[in-house]
Amino acid sequence: MREYRIAAIPADGIGPEVIAAGLQALETLERRDGGFRLSVTQFDWGSDYYRRTGVMMPADGTDQLKPFDAIFFGAVGAPDVPDHITLWGLRLPICQGFDQYANVRPTKILPGISSPLANVGPGDLDWVIVRENSEGEYAGHGGRAHRGLPEEVATETAIFTRVGVTRIMRYAFALAQARPRKLLTVVTKSNAQRHGMVMWDEIAAEVSKEYPDVTWDKVLVDAMTVRMTLKPQSLDTIVATNLHADILSDLAGALAGSLGVAPTANIDPERRFPSMFEPIHGSAFDITGKGIANPVATFWTAAQMLEHLGEPAAAARLMAAVEKVSGEGIKTPDVGGSATTMEVTEAVCEAIRSSNI
Repeated sequence: MREYRIAAIPADGIGPEVIAAGLQALETLERRDGGFRLSVTQFDWGSDYYRRTGVMMPADGTDQLKPFDAIFFGAVGAPDVPDHITLWGLRLPICQGFDQYANVRPTKILPGISSPLANVGPGDLDWVIVRENSEGEYAGHGGRAHRGLPEEVATETAIFTRVGVTRIMRYAFALAQARPRKLLTVVTKSNAQRHGMVMWDEIAAEVSKEYPDVTWDKVLVDAMTVRMTLKPQSLDTIVATNLHADILSDLAGALAGSLGVAPTANIDPERRFPSMFEPIHGSAFDITGKGIANPVATFWTAAQMLEHLGEPAAAARLMAAVEKVSGEGIKTPDVGGSATTMEVTEAVCEAIRSSNI
């Protein structure tokens, strides 16, 4: 039997609720499939851990995670802890420490879920956004001087390296090549950012020569928001910088009906370290504990994790179950339903057990 070690970090807000739902679905898949087993270890890192210890995770946190095959992450952030502490204390050290440089965010309109876009339904919006996840605007370089004085200054330095840009372009072109439409859109802002983003454009053109069967175009990030809302059918695979893709992928989730259905994979394509899989909806403290958090993003994230682990059949079965349940109208309130987290989870698990999925 194939066995995989999974580190589960539920963390903050609705994170524990949706990770519990995801693990329940994965356990159901294990029993149905019979060919693999997930050995799950839970870590209590996050804002509660920070309140107790003054850190979001132990100093040797990444060392503890290295032996695992994948990381199943909930959400990070709390109203009483500054966002830069929660983000730089837990999620980013894992992403950057394990060089998870490809952030992959698929988006599509699931059956039974309505897009806010007029006359757009399933099949009209089916994208994968590839986000450069290790440098760019989130490199963490810069500083502040003369704090509290009128002349106080803060700098935030975006870093673009040839290695970093080339590898994310190759990843995006290869992903586009593997999809039926073989279509890639490169997002840029080289009209105003005349150094790093011009290099971004140049490297995109260089890498494109390695993938002659991929059709690609280049769009400024502000124009991209217009294209996403007015011409969603014109897009398929998208690659953008750390900041630009962070923003655009939230827009994509909203256009697909809710951030509650949007997944993320933080991938180390070379598989030197464990990759991390998480829903993108955040900690959502406004609904924490109410039992209405949408688990679909976590199920989809779990499917991404299964694909990465080499279990595509189980991943496909999980997504088929999710689409069956959403198509039947068993949905949480954020997508127009009245079901609870547990009701959606139980329905998905029952669909997995069904012989026709």
